[in-house]
Amino acid sequence: MIEVQQQEYDVVIMGAGFGGVCQARHLLLTIPNIRVALIDPRGEERTDKDLKIGESTVEMAALFICKDLGLQDYMIENHPPKFGLSFHWPKDPLKTDSINDYYHIWSNRQPSILTFQMNRAKFERNILEMNTKMGAIFYKGRVIDLDLTPGDAIKTINVKVGEQYINLKAKHVIDAAGSSFIIGKKTNNLLFKPAELFGVDNGSAWVRVKNVDRAIFNNFYSPYGGTCSRYYVTNHWFGHGHWLWMIPTEIESMELSIGAMFHRDVIPDDLINTKQKFYSFLEKNHNILYQIVNSSDGVDFHYRPRVARMSKTLFSKDNWYVIGDAAYIFDAFYSTGTSMTCVAIESVTEIIRAKLAGEANAEEKRTAYNNFNLRFARIINQTVSHHAKQLGHASVMSWRIYYEYMVWFGIFLPMYIGKWHMDLDYIKKFIASADSIQKFVDELHNQFTQVVEQGKNIGLMDCFRADQLFWGYHTLTHFDDFLENTKYESKRSNLYKSVKYTYLFQIIWYNRFRWKAFGLPGLLAPKYFYHLLQWAVRLTEVTVAEFIYYLQTKNLPDNTLIEKMRQEFKNYQYRPELQQWWHKT
Repeated sequence: MIEVQQQEYDVVIMGAGFGGVCQARHLLLTIPNIRVALIDPRGEERTDKDLKIGESTVEMAALFICKDLGLQDYMIENHPPKFGLSFHWPKDPLKTDSINDYYHIWSNRQPSILTFQMNRAKFERNILEMNTKMGAIFYKGRVIDLDLTPGDAIKTINVKVGEQYINLKAKHVIDAAGSSFIIGKKTNNLLFKPAELFGVDNGSAWVRVKNVDRAIFNNFYSPYGGTCSRYYVTNHWFGHGHWLWMIPTEIESMELSIGAMFHRDVIPDDLINTKQKFYSFLEKNHNILYQIVNSSDGVDFHYRPRVARMSKTLFSKDNWYVIGDAAYIFDAFYSTGTSMTCVAIESVTEIIRAKLAGEANAEEKRTAYNNFNLRFARIINQTVSHHAKQLGHASVMSWRIYYEYMVWFGIFLPMYIGKWHMDLDYIKKFIASADSIQKFVDELHNQFTQVVEQGKNIGLMDCFRADQLFWGYHTLTHFDDFLENTKYESKRSNLYKSVKYTYLFQIIWYNRFRWKAFGLPGLLAPKYFYHLLQWAVRLTEVTVAEFIYYLQTKNLPDNTLIEKMRQEFKNYQYRPELQQWWHKT
């Protein structure tokens, strides 16, 4: 028998996975006295039977977890560090026995923002426990049905807890239950067809293994390769129509998650959908990974026939929300799933806060955040369109990765650091420019495919090195000193400056690509001049925005707390004395 402590809540979250527990903690930290309940059929104790792919965080998610959720020490003490992404293509598809049989783009230095290889089961268990200590109520149960009443009317969630059925009432309902799609199915809110998803039609198979023989991977050690671990990165392995990840998820047990994302028009489901078939695939196409999994103790195998999906609405006017895998996922290529989830969590918290407070612009925020998160997700996930034809082509993929790194580090990361994604005026500008940029990216992908079909080698672009373009630029360059001067408050980082210089280097990159791929005709094509004109317009717009930003913020301190300390320090006087710490006898 369950003793229901409180049956009506401000927020009920369905699902206590990564998205659910992070959303609950963010609500509890942000909104005083908020009443939150979580529902999940899994108990508070998670075991090895709780299948997880493993999770590789990138900068946005790491910042959110460490800063906004206050979990930096916890992450350092409980989850392996991550040193970026590395990329590997076979020199000869018939010979993949050792690391020396691959071309590489290595992550070559310590990251400026600490990221992590996350053990998902441990993270979810620990944060759920923290949430309940903060006052959240957890129900180990399964959602049977829910009544999504219109507008601000109270919602009802029918839950089976053991042998008992209970009804939970809520002002707001959040679906963080992943592929159960509780709200998605209830509201016909899901898109699955490849034509609706940039043509992406992919599946995934993966294993977790423990006690691996790391020497199989690390026997190539060279002191000249870089300053960071090559094991504690997310290693990507490429081939025709597929890529594989290799992620360390535990330090003590030497646990690895190794899995494949494959495209059906190249690799049919029935050739990779069992553990035996998956291992055979590794043996023939990436024998080094086959040796690694064979050297270890198997934990589990999992297969997901359909990965890509998208929701039509994320945050409804009827006070329901979908986040995480329940909202969208296309591919895990850049490990951006948790980052998109964290952006959505911030949006949901602010919508709920504004609505509970009765603020006049609460609905305006909901509309803006819904539109932003939908568009942001589509832009991020457009990075996997046309992959089926391009993944195995080392030259083309290296150019593509370079460009996509420029966007991530030059535009999206500064946007996130300054919380620009929460600003309604910026969202309007973002949405207004998104269509033309997405059209350009789609055409760029078609140009990549032309190079693949022509069998050209246009060189290897290394996204980490500073000798690829001009003036020492590399994709990790940031053009505003938000790291050095801790400009982490809302809109204190100069996003427009970052965007302006990123556009300039994108123009240089595009000129070089067109020359390498298509020669002089590529530089004389009308479409080429059209894109240059569009970039010139964008540069003008963002330069004006940068100047306006400067005028608005020139008298603001970079960081309020540091400025307060500096003001206090004006009264500092050197006092060379010690306080008595002994007792006189």
